[in-house]
Amino acid sequence: MIQENDVVIAKKDLSKIVLKGSKGAVVMVYKEPRLGYEVEFVNNHGETLDVITVYPEDIEELPITSPRGREKG
Repeated sequence: MIQENDVVIAKKDLSKIVLKGSKGAVVMVYKEPRLGYEVEFVNNHGETLDVITVYPEDIEELPITSPRGREKG
């Protein structure tokens, strides 16, 4: 389950500037009226593109990798 501070990727275009493949960090999780997430999406320089509310079908969690490139877990 996606939680606050998780890094996620957009599964589709979410706005004119947050496109499929954009990365972001979950800043808030909403449980009502339906599960949703407030996500700050950034560009490759770490600059904020937008902060938007998205839903589980819009994003997926990026796996955390160790410095050696192996997935933790």
